[in-house]
Amino acid sequence: MAERLVASNKRARREYEIVETVEAGMVLLGTEVKSLRAGRADLTGSFARVEGGEVWLYDCHIPSYDQGGYTNHEPKRPRKLMLHKSEIRRLVGKVAQKGVTLIPLKLYFKGGYAKILIAVARGRVKSDKRRRIAEEEARREIRQAVRRFKG
Repeated sequence: MAERLVASNKRARREYEIVETVEAGMVLLGTEVKSLRAGRADLTGSFARVEGGEVWLYDCHIPSYDQGGYTNHEPKRPRKLMLHKSEIRRLVGKVAQKGVTLIPLKLYFKGGYAKILIAVARGRVKSDKRRRIAEEEARREIRQAVRRFKG
């Protein structure tokens, strides 16, 4: 099945160390689905939380649908994520550790259903971010040197 990407959270991979990822379905209203199919969503600053045995997505901005009228949705309402109980129990165990949170990485359609890729993530320290940037620059310079040498 082909995936059609709607939105991705590029900052998440920079700000957090990804420990594990989980694919979840989303409980959406009709106007939210139409807005997503138009390619309109923003995951920046959004996060997920386990509450009462359910996983909820907060601060995910799905703009209201232009032709929605009175049936339109609230753009930043909390949205329930659909996961198996065993997955939720595993997430609860991981999130209970200090400094670990649930961050959405990307929102996409798969087989006609809206899916979201949630990451169990640990926040990075400023020195880790700097080290990672230095490593990326070194790799880039090596690639460029190899290209110059071959060319």
